[in-house]
Amino acid sequence: MRIFKRLHLFMLQTFLPLFTMTFFIVLFIVLMQFLWKYIDDLVGKGLEISVIGELFFYAAVSMVPMSLPLAILLASLMTFGNLGEKFELTAMKASGISLLRVMAPLIFLVSTISVGAFFFQNNILPHAQVKMWTLLFSIKQKSPELEIPEGVFYSEITGYNLLVQRKNHDTGMLYDVMIYDVSKGGDNATIMLADSAQLAFTKEMSHLYLHLYTGEQFENLQDQRGARQNIPYRRETFFDKEILIPFDANFNRLDDDAMRRQYVGKNIAELRHTIDSINHRVDSTGGDYARILLTKEYVGITHNVDSKTDSILPYKSVTMPARDLNIDSIFQGRSAANEIEIVQKAIADVKDRQQEYEFKALSMNDDRVSIRRHEIELVKKFTLSVACLIFFFIGAPLGAIIRKGGIGTPLVISVFLFIFYYIIDNTGYKMARDGHWEVWQGMWISTAVLAPLGIYVTYTAMNDSAVLNPDAWKNALRRLIGTHISRSVAMKEVIIDEISTDIAISRLDNVIEMSQNIIDRHSRRQSYLQYFTQGFDMAAITELSETLDDTIEYMTSCRDQLVVNKLSDFPILRHLWIYRPARTKAFGYTLAAIFPIGAIIYLVGTSQHKQLKGELKKIIATCDTIKSLL
Repeated sequence: MRIFKRLHLFMLQTFLPLFTMTFFIVLFIVLMQFLWKYIDDLVGKGLEISVIGELFFYAAVSMVPMSLPLAILLASLMTFGNLGEKFELTAMKASGISLLRVMAPLIFLVSTISVGAFFFQNNILPHAQVKMWTLLFSIKQKSPELEIPEGVFYSEITGYNLLVQRKNHDTGMLYDVMIYDVSKGGDNATIMLADSAQLAFTKEMSHLYLHLYTGEQFENLQDQRGARQNIPYRRETFFDKEILIPFDANFNRLDDDAMRRQYVGKNIAELRHTIDSINHRVDSTGGDYARILLTKEYVGITHNVDSKTDSILPYKSVTMPARDLNIDSIFQGRSAANEIEIVQKAIADVKDRQQEYEFKALSMNDDRVSIRRHEIELVKKFTLSVACLIFFFIGAPLGAIIRKGGIGTPLVISVFLFIFYYIIDNTGYKMARDGHWEVWQGMWISTAVLAPLGIYVTYTAMNDSAVLNPDAWKNALRRLIGTHISRSVAMKEVIIDEISTDIAISRLDNVIEMSQNIIDRHSRRQSYLQYFTQGFDMAAITELSETLDDTIEYMTSCRDQLVVNKLSDFPILRHLWIYRPARTKAFGYTLAAIFPIGAIIYLVGTSQHKQLKGELKKIIATCDTIKSLL
């Protein structure tokens, strides 16, 4: 029992530091993404550090649902990857401890985190989001910091454009000032020119105080006259003029009650209450609209016409027997002008009804959109907890399988999986928001996709399957397309039987002949069908490989160091499946018919054929060089 307690403590001590580190790293990254998204609204507003810090605090709290699953995935991958890389996990399994037993303390910890994430989503996150969005909207509405550039029109003051040619930064004096006052409209613009001016804020920071020296003012006296009539204007020359420009430089916080009434500021109970209220309103309104459609008269024709022997509307007081209606009889005995008037009136009435029902449909659609928004927010309260568990059951077994510690490989895998999850989750969210899918379908689709992956990876790791083992895949790939291996030949320290030059040359000539025969038989690139039905002669390649190895073994008894060193230039011939993928023509035709897999195999195979021909030519060239040395 003490062993398991130590094991549990060891796993917790290994996982918790990694989880804490990765969580804050991921949180910092998503917080930077938030900063770059709203950087234009924050820069140039003259905000205090406390306001910016408060905004980032609430933004960081709001980003926890995005950071937590990725942190759990990355930490679990790194934890079990380190254990596998250092063979600690192998030692645990060898001592009879199963992978599930090793994961047990972390399963309990992640389950606790998931439960805490649920309460966080329900109780803390709504308050943080209300504060964050209220503060962000307040910042957006704040006037920008007053910094008038030189030689450029400054238009950040509502209703005014200022041009300052030169500024004295020591005294604050502005020179060659031009002011366009368009607060009353462009037609009633007022233009002020001044040699110099001073600018300051009023005590309450709600107005700009502008003191102008030696200048002129021009103003149009626009009225309701026609465009062709002359418009008088007023010109004023001044030596000293003071004006006040409305400019609120204070930071005014908006009331967060409006944001608290939105779906982002509600917990589960409030969301359910709002959904029920809107559903009741939609059902009541829809029923009223349906009764109006059934009972209202259209173009003087009542709907209360009895088309059957019994009435289907019990509240009808009078029914009329059904009869055919001749539309043309309406115009009999009427003048052409009267007919046009009737038609125009009918068209106008239809358009009025159309606009009325379009407005009603739009109103009901807004309610349905609000319902979907609240339902999405309600489901989000649960998806985070489930996502934490799923990512753990993906990361921990996958780390045990790949056996790669550190932050490199786990980071690549984690980012790839999280991007895959985020794309699916965001797609489902948009489809649910727009009403294309049911809310539960859109919000749970990412879980439905990743849950089977977590189950499969966990099952594979617990049964030590080689399906996801990277070494097994490397070996399979090596058997498929092979890897180039350099030949290393060393001179014998003791030579008992020295080689015969004639025998050595004869053996080299035999290797050259066998290599040239293979090249001649496959001088041209094989067609698609020839590759699958013929391929390369594997028997000839095997025979050449054995003959070459025997020749090299014989040549190592040579006392010439240069000759022995040259033996290392011989390539090692590989016996690859891709040289001849089908041993029978029937199987070859089958592979050729499987498109596009057959096309991919053909491209890889012909590329390997080309490399093999190059190796054969290198064998011939090396044999000729050694013969010249002998």
